[in-house]
Amino acid sequence: MMDKQYFFERNLLALSVSEPELCSRLTMAETTLGRYKYLTARSGVQVPALVDATGAAHPLHSLVDPEKEGRRLVSTVTDEGFLVFFGLGGGYHIAAALERKDIYRVLVVEYDLNGIAELLSSQDYIHIFNDSRFRLWADLPPAALETYIPQVYQPVLYGGIRVLPLRTRTAFDEARFTEAAGAFTRAIDRVKGDYSVQAYFGKRWFSNIIRNIFRAEGELPPIPPIRHVAISAAGPSLNVQLPELIRRRDSRYLIATDTSLPSLLAAGVEPDAVISIDCQHISYYHFMGGFPGHIPLFLDLASPPAVAACSKNLRFFSSGHPLVRYISRFWRSFPAVDTSGGNVTYAALSLAEILGAQQIELYGADFSYPRGITYARGTYIYPYFDKKQNRFSPTESLFSDFLYRSPYLTRKGTGESWYYETKIMSRYRKGLEEKAHALGTVRAVPGMGPPLDFGEKSASPKGRLLPVFSSGPMTMTAGEFLWEYQKKVNSLPSCRGGLPYFLEKLKEDESLILATLLPMGATLKRRRPELTGEAVLEEVRSLCTAEIRRILGTAKIKAFHTRP
Repeated sequence: MMDKQYFFERNLLALSVSEPELCSRLTMAETTLGRYKYLTARSGVQVPALVDATGAAHPLHSLVDPEKEGRRLVSTVTDEGFLVFFGLGGGYHIAAALERKDIYRVLVVEYDLNGIAELLSSQDYIHIFNDSRFRLWADLPPAALETYIPQVYQPVLYGGIRVLPLRTRTAFDEARFTEAAGAFTRAIDRVKGDYSVQAYFGKRWFSNIIRNIFRAEGELPPIPPIRHVAISAAGPSLNVQLPELIRRRDSRYLIATDTSLPSLLAAGVEPDAVISIDCQHISYYHFMGGFPGHIPLFLDLASPPAVAACSKNLRFFSSGHPLVRYISRFWRSFPAVDTSGGNVTYAALSLAEILGAQQIELYGADFSYPRGITYARGTYIYPYFDKKQNRFSPTESLFSDFLYRSPYLTRKGTGESWYYETKIMSRYRKGLEEKAHALGTVRAVPGMGPPLDFGEKSASPKGRLLPVFSSGPMTMTAGEFLWEYQKKVNSLPSCRGGLPYFLEKLKEDESLILATLLPMGATLKRRRPELTGEAVLEEVRSLCTAEIRRILGTAKIKAFHTRP
């Protein structure tokens, strides 16, 4: 009994550094329920064995040499620096992982607090618990795991991620570990989606943001709450819905997505606002036909500077980019528009929500290619193909090539109501449906694409706060902020001691700076996949500071800051 108490208290003390809340729960657990028996392996170490309803014991590790077995299991890990173990057991497999310097994080998922307490009363785990890379999750719901993984797993730093189940343990609690595996898969799918976007656009985001920050210095009057909003997307249905939109125009605040803007202007309809979120220069095509400069242009701070130059009434907002969030927190606060849906129509819906809309109508939101038509007439693609066509490649073939280049193109519907849909379009549509259902204020004007299902209306939004859309005061000039930010990037500790040591010694403000560099690091990693996490960090720091110095050094920008 004395040994049990000794082990239990010693293990809890070590675990309390990283998991104080779990330790508090473990102090209330029972350690005498006989969940485990303990067998001695041929190598002389203890092996916990689960006891079934008949009293039979099922060892969780090899009864010959569990330590060697653990090393053999971990030897199958190659490019994965983040490991998730299902089952704590005797910890031999976990200790083997932590022996490796290329394993940067280890997460153990377990269930049954009483069983965990028995394990901690049987042997010493402090060599595992004292490692800063280790985390233990116990009796937490799958939703918590699904949220946690995207918060801590950074592919640019850790490489791959992998689940290693302790087979005997998971077989005894198959239902819960299966749910955990499902949550893990969903979380990783989300991380992969975000990472793939960062890998292609991380450098462009950074470049756009540090240039746009100077345009964001201006002062504009706030936009008061708006009750009735219409949103125009660029689907082919917009062509047939324009008469209804024009009929309701005077009683609606019309937010045009950038793609739909040329169609509206061609029809003589001037929107009240335009929103754009794409960081690529192609966004500029939507404005090449002319843009009334007095119209408010709502832009993600990561949008192309060429687009920002189109308007004298710029309204920057904060998206999900870590650098934009950092700027909004430490330089000047910007309204946060939810762009997680991945498309501009979703962002327009979020903008309408921020503006306090109590009724929202959607026009042209097809999320498909009805009857094989890609966009509404007047959108950028029509003049683009008109200029590109020749007698060997007429406009019709260009549109056909554009349509059929889409992967996983599926024809749906029957008769006159048929359309093509891709997987990404389907995902966009479902995301918007969830958003609209949560708002409970949205109506989609029937179009030619798949019907939008917003479910039953949610509770009335009448009691909702209606803040004005406005940016906060600046803490310093844009040039001064970039100068200070560059110094903080350069002041990050070196990675020479290894990535785990580097991450462990980071202070909170340094962790925030590191997060702003990771999207650009993803781009670098895509171009040079052989780079380690340490090498990526060192190189991306150099690239970012060089880019800032280039911006601050231009004659045009020098007037914006006062430091040399």
